[in-house]
This record gives sequence, structure tokens and C-alpha cells, in this order.
Amino acid sequence: MRHRLFIPAATALLFALAACTQDELAGDNRLPEGEYPVVIRATGLSVEATPLAAPSTRAAVDGDWQGVTSVALKMGDAVKEYTVTASTDFKSATLSRENDPYYWTSRDPITISAWWPFDNADITQMPAVKVAEDQSKLADFQNSDFISAENQKVEFNNPTLEFTHRTARVTIELKPGTGFTSVAGATVSLVSLSADNGNPTAIKTYNASGNTYEALTAPQTVAAGKPFVKVKLGGGTFYFRPQNNVVLEAGSRYKYTVKVNTTGLTLEGCTIGNWADGGGESGAAEDLGYIYDSNTNTYTVYNANGLMNVAELVNGGKTDINITLTADIDLTGKDWTPIGTDYDNSYTGTFDGGGHTITGLTVTTNDKYAGLFGYLGNFNNAAATVKNVVMDGIQITCNHRSGYAGGVAGYSWGTIENCSVSGSISGTIYVGGVVGAQRDRSITGCSSSATVKGMVQVGGVAGQTIFGATLTACYATGNVIIEIDPIDNISGGGLVGFNDGISLLACYATGNVTSTGSSTGYVHIGGFLGDNYITVTACYWKNNHEQGIGYNRESTGATKVDGSVVTWQKAVDAMNTALQNAGSEWRYELKGALPTLRKQ
Repeated sequence: MRHRLFIPAATALLFALAACTQDELAGDNRLPEGEYPVVIRATGLSVEATPLAAPSTRAAVDGDWQGVTSVALKMGDAVKEYTVTASTDFKSATLSRENDPYYWTSRDPITISAWWPFDNADITQMPAVKVAEDQSKLADFQNSDFISAENQKVEFNNPTLEFTHRTARVTIELKPGTGFTSVAGATVSLVSLSADNGNPTAIKTYNASGNTYEALTAPQTVAAGKPFVKVKLGGGTFYFRPQNNVVLEAGSRYKYTVKVNTTGLTLEGCTIGNWADGGGESGAAEDLGYIYDSNTNTYTVYNANGLMNVAELVNGGKTDINITLTADIDLTGKDWTPIGTDYDNSYTGTFDGGGHTITGLTVTTNDKYAGLFGYLGNFNNAAATVKNVVMDGIQITCNHRSGYAGGVAGYSWGTIENCSVSGSISGTIYVGGVVGAQRDRSITGCSSSATVKGMVQVGGVAGQTIFGATLTACYATGNVIIEIDPIDNISGGGLVGFNDGISLLACYATGNVTSTGSSTGYVHIGGFLGDNYITVTACYWKNNHEQGIGYNRESTGATKVDGSVVTWQKAVDAMNTALQNAGSEWRYELKGALPTLRKQ
């Protein structure tokens, strides 16, 4: 339904000669040529054309003519500038032209258009609506209004011209909510606006009074889910994202009452001002949950909505943004879509968890790549990095027949460092506690206690490591379950399923490795590695398997910790020596039953 508000701005076209009598009129409907100038009379917001004149001009924002000195008036093909003379209270005005005015030529209806403002360089064309980007000052707010009366029939005996706003009016009333005792000092903006005709995509509002803020916009539609109202208060930035499209129509007013809470905004409803009912909506609204720094292309995320929103940004094409967490993130109950959906939309920025914890991440998908990240880096840009994040209590299930599933990433060409995972990861072909598959680059200082279940290449940290991949100072303590695919070659291990990178240094595994079923292909399962094609240095395992590597093409291998000849302390000493010799900053320490990692 279209809502329009016609500012009572009627216009009146009349005769300037007050003493005119009917006898002076020409015969029929004709009038003496050049004797009866068109004059428009405006009273308040109702502009009525009468035979004695008084201005009409643009109906100002709040219904007076203050500041308006002239308008463009069109009759036929001609457009002339008419002068506006306002009354002392600015509620009425007279529009007239001293030299070369329009004249009534008969009592027949005439067609008139009028508008304000107009372009002095070309008064003949009604200008497109273009509002100010900064409307925080009253003059800029008022001057952003555009009005017109277009192609209206004006009757001689009852001449009326009705003006309407060409802009939409948005009013925001703020109220303090949870965590705020006052909303004084807030800055309110409208965002996600259309740039058509050179309009601003964001508008700083005018603080009309107290906690009320207003702005005028060009007619447009703000899509559901996009940020619309932005409030900066107390060092925080909050957003309202409408659940439905906001259709901003010319002549309509939209007044939103918004409660500001430390966790976001609550939209309490919409009321109607002096303009037409523009509609509105009620419901909960939360902030975007991030702050963007354009200088570093970094999104600083501080809540679950923020992480969900930056994932949406990446998956929408902003694949190179940097993401930094400044708080723990609880995704419990959220429907997570992995960051970077596939090779063509892989994440290529830097994600720094800042040592914070992400809890409750849940993914159940038929898509090929599943994890916090679906696809990390690519052949052309392997600079992607994920570091310093704890993944706690995650639940990842990838049902794709050729799927890749991992706690941090399904498939990675990038660098992963100082990440830990707990929970469960279930998939089909390539499944690991940290990554499903690692191609090139490195995984360093990472651990997983997650239960990992898959069918083909399955490992406690990685299902597969290939080409230039390195694995340094990593360990897995979660169980590995292999539900053997009946026709594929099987590689399963406590740390890595299929290992064919370039280096495996100072790692260990303790989770039990079990399997069910059989395959027509080979089945290589070990307590540490399933298949191995590279040198293994200072690596250990202790679980239900006596054999550390299911199939080993190299002469080096992993050592089993038996508790007597080989103890965990001896393992720690050997791993730390290897790390030191390799120039690594990572070291193991034995403060409990099993070694843990620290960075020097």
C-alpha cells in the first residue's frame, strides 16, 4: 500500500485587480489579455489560488515558508521564477512576479507545475532530489527538502494547487535501555542508502530536540537485513537492521522509537508525525557486532552477530578482509555458515582470534567444505592466516560425498597457528580435528581434543597433508573413528590420516584410533599416521595401537610412549630439542599427565 502525505500546500491563482467586476470580463470564458496576472496564495500548508494573490512556494519541512524566496512555476512550455513573500509568522505567503508574469486568458482550467528548489542554470527542468550528507545543522536539514506540484488542473472558480514533498522523512527517537542511563551525546546516522543521482549512502541526522533525530532522504528502498540506523554512544556503535524492506516514499514520514542497550538496539515501534503515515515495524534489533577500520581493512568483532556478519561479508565477496576478535564469541543456537564457501570464494585475509574462545559453533551441511572456515586461501593467494583462537564444544557434520571437514578449516592453503579445537567433527572423505586437508603452508602450535569421525582420510589434527604442507608442534588427544568406505583406499591415524607434505616435526597423538567395516582398496591405519611419505622427526604416540604408522615410505617414524623406556618427559625433551634446532618459538611443558604447548 502506498502512503503519501500531501503537505497542505494548496496554491491559489488569482487576479491582482481587486476591484474587477464581471462586466469587465470579455465575452464567453475569455478574459482581457494581459490584465489578470496569475498569483498564488498560500495559507499554512494549504496553498490556495485566489484572485488577490499571496505567495505559494515550497511547503517547508515543518509547514512554513521561512527561507524560501522564490519558486519555479511552469505553465505550458514556459517556466518562470516567482517571488515568495512570507507572512510575519511564515504560515502563509504570496507567490507573484512583478515583470512578465503569467496571465489568465480565460476562465477555463489551466495546468500548472511548480517546484522548489530549482537550478538557476536551468530553471526549466525540475532537479533530481539530492539531499545533504551532513544534515546535523538545521539549515542543511531544511535545505534537503524538495517539494512540487506537478501537472495539476487549476479551476478558475476554485483554483487549488496541492504541493507534496519529494523527499521521505525519517525520525529517530532514542531511549536509554539496559546498560545506559542516558542517551545524551549520541550520534545517529542513516546508512545503506542508495547513491542514485549522487545522493549520499549515509546521512548524519539533525538533533531536532532532546533525543529526537531527523533526516530527509531521496525515495528509495533499504533492503531487509541491511543496517539502516546507526547509533554511536558511549564508545560503542549499534545498528538497527530491519526485518522487512524499508520503502521510503516521497511525502511519507517514518518515526522509529529505538531503545539503546549495551547488547544492541530494541525497536519499540513506529509512530506518525505531520507527514503521511510511512509505516514502520516492531521487533528486536541487534548491532552489527563489529567495528571497521578502512585503513587496515580490519573488522574488529566483539559478539556473535559480528562474527556472523563478517562471515556474510566474506561470502558476499569481501574475501580479503582482516578479522580480529576482541571478546569470546558464543555461537550457541546460531546457524553457522563457514567463512569462505569454496575455492572461488576462499578467505584470503588474516583472522586473529586474540586468544579468545568461540563456543557452540554448529554446522550441519551438504556443502563440500565445513568448519569455522570452509575454504582458506587458494593457489593464487596462499597468504590467508588463522591464528590465536580456541574452538570449544563445536559440532561439525559434513554430509557431502567428497567433503572436507575440520574444526578450523575444511580445506586450507593458508597458515594456521596457535589454534585449539574441542567437540566433534564428522565427515566423509577428508576429516581432521583442525583441518580436513592442508595443502602447502603450515600448521603450527595447534591441538585438538575433538572426536573425529570419517570414512577415507581421517586424523586427529588433519585428514590429509600434501605438497608443501608442514606440521610443527601439534598434538591430538581426541579419539579417531574410521567408518571404512567400502571401495576407497583408507588412511587413518591419531594425528594425520594421509601425510605427504614436506615436514612433520615434534608432534604427538594419544586418542584411540578405531575402525569399522572393510574396503576393496587398501586400509592403512596407525596410532600416529595412516600413510606416510615424508621424514618424521621427534614424534610420539600413545593409544590403542602398537603400530604408529599404518604404511610408511620413509625410514623415520614415530615413537611409542610406553611409560618406562620412553616416558612423556623424555618425549618432551626430544620434541623441544627438535623445535629449538628448527628455530621454532614453540616448546612443550609437562605440568600434568600430557604435554601442553607454549610459545616463548
